[in-house]
Amino acid sequence: MPFRTIPFSRGALINLSVFAFLMGLSLVIGLVVEPKWTVERTTLHVLTNDDGERYYMSRGKPVVIEPVAASESFLANADSSSLVGEIAETEAFVTEVDENGETHTYRLRAQKHWGFWSLLPALCAVLLCWITKEPISALLGGIVSGALILGQYDLTGAVLIPALGTTSVAGILVLYLWLLGGLLGIWSKSGAALAFAEWITRTVVRGPRTAKLVAWFLGIAFFQGGTVSTVLVGTTVRPIADKENISHEELAYIVDSTASPIASQLAFNAWPGYVQAFIFVSGVAFLATEADRIAFFFSSVPFCFYAIFAVLGTFLLSIEKPLFLGKKMKAAMERARETGKLDADEAAPLALPEMNESNVPVGYDASVLEFVLPLVLLITVAVGTFIAFGSPNVHWAFGSALLLTGAMALTKGMTLKELIEGFSTGVRGVVGGSIILLLAITIGGISQQTGGGTYLVEQLGSAIPWFLLPVLLQIMTMVIAFSTGTSWGTYAVAFPLAMPLAWAVANSQGIDHPWFFMTLCFAAVMDGSVYGDQCSPISDTTVLSSMCTGCDLMDHVKTQIPQATFAAVLAAIAWTVLAYLAG
Repeated sequence: MPFRTIPFSRGALINLSVFAFLMGLSLVIGLVVEPKWTVERTTLHVLTNDDGERYYMSRGKPVVIEPVAASESFLANADSSSLVGEIAETEAFVTEVDENGETHTYRLRAQKHWGFWSLLPALCAVLLCWITKEPISALLGGIVSGALILGQYDLTGAVLIPALGTTSVAGILVLYLWLLGGLLGIWSKSGAALAFAEWITRTVVRGPRTAKLVAWFLGIAFFQGGTVSTVLVGTTVRPIADKENISHEELAYIVDSTASPIASQLAFNAWPGYVQAFIFVSGVAFLATEADRIAFFFSSVPFCFYAIFAVLGTFLLSIEKPLFLGKKMKAAMERARETGKLDADEAAPLALPEMNESNVPVGYDASVLEFVLPLVLLITVAVGTFIAFGSPNVHWAFGSALLLTGAMALTKGMTLKELIEGFSTGVRGVVGGSIILLLAITIGGISQQTGGGTYLVEQLGSAIPWFLLPVLLQIMTMVIAFSTGTSWGTYAVAFPLAMPLAWAVANSQGIDHPWFFMTLCFAAVMDGSVYGDQCSPISDTTVLSSMCTGCDLMDHVKTQIPQATFAAVLAAIAWTVLAYLAG
């Protein structure tokens, strides 16, 4: 049999060449570049329990510590510039006595990084996503790049299995693959989603504008933020938007750009309790207690300008009066209105086509209540568990909604076999999105291990003009969150540097209103992290926004970034002007 060459298109050869170059570069860096260490110093608000043990609060839970004198700690006395290779101690809790005789407690953590090359895994994933428009292979490329830098050549045993074989990942699979997928599938099988879309179209929607306003209003109403808001709004509004020829790029942007931004504005959720743990600064009276820090969080809300401009921008897009509109978004809107095509011709939506089709059993009469009651139950359980336990139990919420949906369908005459068919179709419909979500989480962990965020924080020195500090913190956190795909992870990295730095700058440069200046710096870190998370193709909320609205992942990213960047620039100008006035 004669040998035949396999034909490759020019584009495929370019993609393969770029992939090979990036992987080869990652391997060389892992073999040649010696990692450095940065010692992260976080001031702790330490309390004493009834047993005499010292502890601090982390994510709402007490962490008992046994601090030692700084003179006894290797990390406290080490010169970061000389720390290379492997070190014996990577975390320590130490106490120091200042010139006033007051004792302070610090947590010291040694963070490894490879300099600029620490950003390579995230850059690989983003670049490959951009040129291949295929997120699964791009994310795998970023994961392989990080593994090569870390010297973990057993990709399955040392990287994927440890990253994916965790309780949190199992929870994600149960939530988004079984509960969400099953719920969507049964709604499609029973015709409940279509019945709701037809009902709200008759009663509320009068065209694309009012349909988008429904999406915007629900994004505001579901202010818990993050994945809960994204999933609820996307799945609720999509059938309505599809009937009004609203492009999936438009809908994904509205869903994504109201989820996290509104959560920082209407912050009656888990955000204040989480963030306050990172902003304690020794000697700062208005950050002394947990209650003080939560009050400081809420006082910053009016100055979270990116969140304000982002939510306002989605509203103006909804009424089709945007202050700024990117070319790709404008083209998507014109395509959908004029041709009825909700996606671009080359798009690969993160949902199967059959999820949009109704396959209602013969003789089954769909009811709006089959959609509304499970949705109300879902929200009630999520809010109720938040009030009771401090954070919403989304598994209980989606699980109860799924059970109620199934029970109502069976009661109305659907057979068990038909119900399971709907459930299975729904699960199949979100498999692709769930895989991308898991890979995005994995590469986020890889990026943290290679120290991309640590390196960026290290580059921010204290010798900077005071009125530029908020915008520099914004840019730094934008890059960190975009590279890691997480806003909350960025808070943990950035706030321990940003708040002490802001206080030191305020005092050393004689700023007249230090509280106000620190508020601006706090808001810049909050909003920079939200922007980076929202625009990153490796962010869970970005993936979920695409999946729940049926949008191509990279089409969503490319059409969202121009509007988000416009809001970020406006916010940067506002922070700089107010910071200058604060001095």
